[in-house]
Amino acid sequence: MATNPRVVIAGGGFAGLETAFLLHHRLHGDVDITIVSDSDHFLFRPNTIYIPFGLDPAELEIPLDQPTRRQQITLVQDRAVGVDHVGHALEMERGRLHYDKLVIATGAGMRPEEVPGLADYGMTIWTPEAMLELRQAVGRIVERGKAGTPTTVLFLVPPNNKCSGPLYEIVFMLETHLRRNGARSPIHIVWATSEHNYIQAFGPKIHDVVTKEFAERGIEGHLEHNVTEVTAQQVRFENGTVIDYDELISFPPYIAAVQYEGLPSDDRGFLTTDPDTRAVEGVADVYAPGDAGDFPVKQAFLAFLQADATAEAIVAEVRGKEHPRVTFDPVSMCVMEQFDKATFAQVPLRVTGVPDRPVEVRPGAEDDYKVGVAPIWRLGKKMLGVYLPMRFRAGEPFHAGAAWQMMDVGLKAMSGVLAD
Repeated sequence: MATNPRVVIAGGGFAGLETAFLLHHRLHGDVDITIVSDSDHFLFRPNTIYIPFGLDPAELEIPLDQPTRRQQITLVQDRAVGVDHVGHALEMERGRLHYDKLVIATGAGMRPEEVPGLADYGMTIWTPEAMLELRQAVGRIVERGKAGTPTTVLFLVPPNNKCSGPLYEIVFMLETHLRRNGARSPIHIVWATSEHNYIQAFGPKIHDVVTKEFAERGIEGHLEHNVTEVTAQQVRFENGTVIDYDELISFPPYIAAVQYEGLPSDDRGFLTTDPDTRAVEGVADVYAPGDAGDFPVKQAFLAFLQADATAEAIVAEVRGKEHPRVTFDPVSMCVMEQFDKATFAQVPLRVTGVPDRPVEVRPGAEDDYKVGVAPIWRLGKKMLGVYLPMRFRAGEPFHAGAAWQMMDVGLKAMSGVLAD
């Protein structure tokens, strides 16, 4: 490698920016970093759940020019379309960039067309535009509830959704919103998921929490319901069940946002990677942290951990170290908003290799598996919503420095008291 290795990072989301900012934090001027993004801003996607209830989407956008310029990171606004791994070049719509190390962090996309009728009749929750459409639906539901008009709102999780947590947040937020607006009584809320358990990836404690919340809130829940067809008024399932609806809200199947021909991937285009470093298997100098890679759960916190592992692997090579100081340890952490309270979860995960149960709570790590429900956890959600944008606006990584140490101490203290 040259004295100043060229690191090209495709993607301006959680994994891409965390990798870039941590590399700069660790190596400073000893590496040349270029970020290629098809957008001029970063979107704080976890908080798009607030858009249907009034949040301006612009509040979730962080322009990329200032933090990259501050850290002397080159920003190229273009779209990655492929990789010439033999020639060590990232292929873009408007050119090529040569690299010594390439980080593919172009993330995941949604494919509602995979379910017949879903794109035509269902609302989704992936983009700000979809969330604004959902805001209109929330307004309709509230109006019908206040008028006493019976209305069925169906929430749907089809197969191949890689992290349904945000949809769970929205169903709870909607239920609370309806109660606060005196519109709850005539609204029938139904939940149908292909999962074996609620929020299946996060284990039995979360399933128990959701089961209890559904019962207390009068939400009708259905597990192991694989959708086969959506029509204008009904959803049909593999087991023969048919559910009528007035409003349908779904989190569609995931697919890799960019398909990279010539790189190893699974049947949905997610790149096959080394578990510890997220290096793409069988291809030199290419990494895929975050949603572009094959880790079964797509979630921001896990993307951060993968990005940190990738950055540290590159740092080790640049510094001539035999091993990176950090590898990917999949311990998910999240706070699920419910408006009247929130649920905290810390979940050590293990990949199983079983297609319909691809991850499980790690055996032997039960002491680190923590779940808690309390109104104060909404403060934890707000803290994360302030901390992360603050760090990225400054061009600083999420998991580094005194600010993260303070945040980590606060979350651990709260979990020690409020979760078990």
